[in-house]
Amino acid sequence: MDVMATHALTVGFDLDMTIIDSRPGIAAAFVALSAETGAVIDTDLVVSRLGPPLEQEIAHWFPAADVAAMADRYREIYPDYAISPSLAMPGARESIAAIRALGGRTMVVTAKYEPNAKLHLSHLGIEPDVIVGGLWAEAKARALREHGAAVYVGDHTGDVRGAQAADAFSVGVTTGPCDAAELRAAGADVVLSSLEEFPAWLETYSRG
Repeated sequence: MDVMATHALTVGFDLDMTIIDSRPGIAAAFVALSAETGAVIDTDLVVSRLGPPLEQEIAHWFPAADVAAMADRYREIYPDYAISPSLAMPGARESIAAIRALGGRTMVVTAKYEPNAKLHLSHLGIEPDVIVGGLWAEAKARALREHGAAVYVGDHTGDVRGAQAADAFSVGVTTGPCDAAELRAAGADVVLSSLEEFPAWLETYSRG
């Protein structure tokens, strides 16, 4: 049965390394935080493991007592350093367009601070119907269920777990820190090399 025949398809996406390549911007923001605080931060290592909440990364570089304050400061300076250098991932715009061409809705669900996520998408001219920030792994299911997402696309095993918790079809992309084997082992229903493959996959999926 055509899955579009009975209801509008809603597809959710992760943000970092799924919809946007935020590595240049995140590195720049951490360089600024390092310069401001004197902390030694390996930005190459930071951007190699994007996905989990910011506080987890901050905890690698600052004492536990300072993590909350440093995370707040990072989010405060983030717009000045991280928005302009970050780019759309290949296939991101085309994937959003493909969903809309089927009469579907799109949403971004990310662990990133929501105001900064919105700044990224606005800067790049990518306009999902819904943007929800501050949710990681299984917690993403709350937003996915609320908006009726049937599919969730992400680059991290945490995204796979979020899709599973929402009973959504999990599409993994190998553009982030997790390779195809890791995504499949976590339970991804399908793994694509990038969003460039998503429109063709969606066409097949939408036919049910």
